[in-house]
Amino acid sequence: MSWRRRLGLYLQDMHVREMVRYARFGEEKGFESAWVAESRLARDALTPVTAIATVTSRLKVGAGVINTWTRNAALIAQTFATLDELSNGRVMLGLGAWWDPLAWKVGVERRNPIKCMREYVEVIRRLFRMETVNFEGEFVKMRGVRLDVLHGAGERPRNIPIYIGATGFKMMELAGEIADGVLLNYLVSPTYNDKALEHIRKGASISGRRLEDIDRPQLIACSMDEDADRAIQLAKKHVTMTLGQQPHIMKASGVSQDLIDEVQRIMGGWPAKPGGIEKAAEIVPDSVVQLITASGTVDDVVKKVNEYAAHGCTAPLLLPLSGNVEYVIEKISGA
Repeated sequence: MSWRRRLGLYLQDMHVREMVRYARFGEEKGFESAWVAESRLARDALTPVTAIATVTSRLKVGAGVINTWTRNAALIAQTFATLDELSNGRVMLGLGAWWDPLAWKVGVERRNPIKCMREYVEVIRRLFRMETVNFEGEFVKMRGVRLDVLHGAGERPRNIPIYIGATGFKMMELAGEIADGVLLNYLVSPTYNDKALEHIRKGASISGRRLEDIDRPQLIACSMDEDADRAIQLAKKHVTMTLGQQPHIMKASGVSQDLIDEVQRIMGGWPAKPGGIEKAAEIVPDSVVQLITASGTVDDVVKKVNEYAAHGCTAPLLLPLSGNVEYVIEKISGA
């Protein structure tokens, strides 16, 4: 299937009403989906997902991702069964393992995230099937728990796809084994996907599935402008922030350790000192931005998205960094 029929938006770092407006515009322009991020302590995902589902009729709506540490598995199942009812079957659940130091700062110890994810996916899926669940895991405990839906949508099973937001290869193997799809990360190079596919395929084989059975939408940082140089500069701050915040992803994509170390030194740690990100951005080469984002003119962006698709992405989810979201939606949908 052509990625042009599976275009999605990845919405974060903007006013909730803007998320809703852009999602509606994306639906008008033929986009398949809109996903809402929940990573930093900025905006939760569920409020905008609810708003978007209310004002659209065809667009699939995903929470991509919420973490497995701050919401009980039964509460997640209850919430998404409700969203499924609201959206007439268009909602998607994305689960992630969160990240440190944010988790540590709020008192969450992220021990054995692979096992935690396995338990959450198993129990939530059983609850979606309207089973009565008894489960005594390390992280999830259910004692005769069932979704108690007596009215409205009734007792029907909920066909809600579960995606795992994976960056580490062990989590990708788990996603291949138990999830409906893996939400591939952004700010990685297209060739990074090749290694990821190996591990997704390995996990899929454990449960008797093929790689083709696992959906693989990917977040793609996108900066688009008629002036290619301007587009690259607009993306650079976000790239610099990630170099300091998640250096393991940058290193896996081929960014030199020397650059990562120098960026972190100038930033002054994480969170960055005032002005640290802007100062560090001055030493980040344009080539690094071009390696891990789709930045430049419309043709440049399309070419880069084609690269991600050639390396296993089944649906590009565009995260606009250039501020001109409607321009990006309009141009990419007509490309």
